[in-house]
Amino acid sequence: MKYKLLVLDVDGTLVDQKGNINRCDTEAVKKAVGAGVTVALSTGRVVQACDCVLKELCLDGYHIFFDGALISNPHTGDVIYSKPIQKKKVLQAVEYSRETSTYLELYDHSSFYAERSNWTDEIHDLFFNVSIMIDDLAVIGKTKEILKMETIARHPEEYEQAKELIKEFEGLLRFSTASSPAFPGVNFYNILHPEVSKGNALEVLCDYLGITLEETIAIGDGLNDLSLIKTAGLGVAMGNAYPEVKAVADVVTDSVDEGGISKVVSDYILNGI
Repeated sequence: MKYKLLVLDVDGTLVDQKGNINRCDTEAVKKAVGAGVTVALSTGRVVQACDCVLKELCLDGYHIFFDGALISNPHTGDVIYSKPIQKKKVLQAVEYSRETSTYLELYDHSSFYAERSNWTDEIHDLFFNVSIMIDDLAVIGKTKEILKMETIARHPEEYEQAKELIKEFEGLLRFSTASSPAFPGVNFYNILHPEVSKGNALEVLCDYLGITLEETIAIGDGLNDLSLIKTAGLGVAMGNAYPEVKAVADVVTDSVDEGGISKVVSDYILNGI
């Protein structure tokens, strides 16, 4: 099979616990592009949090952001897919968060909002290069197009609050759990339109590019990568991936610290397996 599209998760797949990309993976991605393969990111991150990754890998074109809620070209600003959360559901979530003192963030295309600061501010600012905007979330929910909501858990009470939030909106919103090796013990709970997933976004991207799913390789490590790996022609789990991800993958490669992406590029793109 001649693969035409390589789709890469970011945290835990491209980026290690120090926030770095393995040099061999950087070179492998550039070789894949040189061989005529389109390379796209697929991440729960917002667009601006991927600027340094795109620059280091010398990537342009279209990428999947917000766990599949947005497909855009950051260099041109062109958007080919956007699936915001219904305003009514955003406002319901905001009301619930206030009643239960659950920390909640709202994300539009370029900014993220919360009603109070907490320990997550440093993570967003230093690691993801996005700064919080303190504002009235009910006003933001009414006036902005919200692509993603998020709550973050590190402490036991935060995990319990996230569990109750998921229970409250089960079936009304889609929840996906993401993590980063840079922050062990921290879970990022992405809250999305119920039709949004990385897998669905991959289908849209392939259709736009005129590439079949069978001609696609997708690599990931987290629970939010399950639909992506199931949808791609060749689904690859990192060596450091969750057991659930390895269970649905066609192939398990090396870990992020060992350059797992470079192995896939070598075996399935450069050597034409």
